[in-house]
Amino acid sequence: MKYNIRGENLEVTNAIQEYVEKKIGKLERYFETTPTSEVHVNLSVYNNQQRIEVTIPMQDLLLRAEEQHRDLYAAIDTVLDKLERQIRKYKTKVNRKFRQGGAPKYVFAQMEKEIIDEPALEDESELEIVRTKRFDLKPMDSEEAALQMDMLGHSFFVFRNADTGDTNVVYRRNDGRYGLIEPS
Repeated sequence: MKYNIRGENLEVTNAIQEYVEKKIGKLERYFETTPTSEVHVNLSVYNNQQRIEVTIPMQDLLLRAEEQHRDLYAAIDTVLDKLERQIRKYKTKVNRKFRQGGAPKYVFAQMEKEIIDEPALEDESELEIVRTKRFDLKPMDSEEAALQMDMLGHSFFVFRNADTGDTNVVYRRNDGRYGLIEPS
């Protein structure tokens, strides 16, 4: 793995860089071959709080975690634990999916029938787009998209359906379950 370590309001010393590389390097044991992705690490200090954000984009998976702590080394250890949990959760779901084979996706059957209820905007002139994101839509099924959404900590996730090739959105409902939006 290649490391891209940046510091905001903090000088990244050799000791900090070596510690980050040593700790995040432990994630390699979860993979059969060493990932060739670039590890983005952002270290920052605000109001006596040390913060670390780690993003590891891979071919089928995006690992991301962040942590705040008074001690930078403790924050690094905690963010490593979060990344390990994400990898274990992903591997467990992938293994379960392969064991089930062609089992019906009963979990999402109910959610596909439900519709999003969104309030209408009262004044269209106040609509302002403040940020635009562009990204590649990777082909996957709805279960994998829900897993990616959970790992990122987002409330929705846009993906390309591997079966139909259509753009779909999986989202977290207010009741904690998942919903799927697909074109008709």
